[in-house]
Amino acid sequence: MKRIFLSLATLLTVMAVTCCSGTRGTQIVETPQQTTHEVQDASAPKVFFTSDISPEGLVKIYKALGVNAFGRVGVKISTGESKESNYLRPELIANLVHEVKGTFIECNTAYGGSRANTAAHRAAIAERGFETVAKVDIMDEEGEIRIPVKDETFIKYDIVGNHIQNYDFVINLAHFKGHAMGGFGGVLKNQSIGFASTSGKLYIHSAGRSTTRWMSDNQDGFLESMAAAAQAVHNYFKQEGKDIIYIDVMNNMSVDCDCDAHPDKPRLKDIGILASVDPVAVDQACIDLVFGHTDSTGDDAKPLQERINRQHGLHILDHAEALGLGSKKYQLVKID
Repeated sequence: MKRIFLSLATLLTVMAVTCCSGTRGTQIVETPQQTTHEVQDASAPKVFFTSDISPEGLVKIYKALGVNAFGRVGVKISTGESKESNYLRPELIANLVHEVKGTFIECNTAYGGSRANTAAHRAAIAERGFETVAKVDIMDEEGEIRIPVKDETFIKYDIVGNHIQNYDFVINLAHFKGHAMGGFGGVLKNQSIGFASTSGKLYIHSAGRSTTRWMSDNQDGFLESMAAAAQAVHNYFKQEGKDIIYIDVMNNMSVDCDCDAHPDKPRLKDIGILASVDPVAVDQACIDLVFGHTDSTGDDAKPLQERINRQHGLHILDHAEALGLGSKKYQLVKID
């Protein structure tokens, strides 16, 4: 079947319409959000927090985790759809990638736009200035591999860039923000959609029905497929001789993803940086900060809350926890 590439503007319209159409064919309803999942329990995973969103703050929170990078280190980022997108800027993340002697890692997209193939993606990377900071590896540039998933309800495997095999240690460095389809994007999205090759992205978005065309009519199936794929990558890096850690940066939090070339202006002020060895806990802590936010003039969390609820976005956290990927309960450790 001939692959149909949509323009980014057209895709975002399709995403908004199809995602709002329902969960397994029914209308998505807003999900009440518990104010916080923070607990005073030594057995709960630690989530470290700093309000210092700076190159120094990013290195500081990495060191607070106490897990030292080793071997061949990949720093998983999003290179952003345009200069207007709210991706993490090279100057913010440069110190961290230098600290760990790492390589930025990314994959091509599945929706047309500026990063749909390696040549275009390389041009976008150069335009954004990432290569002036560190080497950038497009992991599916030379092909893809399948890695096993624990939950085969929708996807039977995870299709990722084959350069995943070149890394011993990964820092999943995510920009926390809204997302037209998932409701929000944090480390779970950065690990599932972000590590997937072009066909792997289509496989997840279609909830396991296609690797060649865009299908997005099963919202909960999509969210559960993301959770399954995120667990597959996590388990891959929990083999002997490998490891992975997770960082969410809560700045420029538009309701739109970094895959949007013309995102809506952020209504919520910057909050901080969070890090953990538990991907569910760190995304949940970000969610709690968003839903527990006290709004004021020029600092409004409601648009992001509404985007998350409309897309049933919290379901990925529930499903990831149910799969054993991590815990929604956590200890918050402030390092400022």
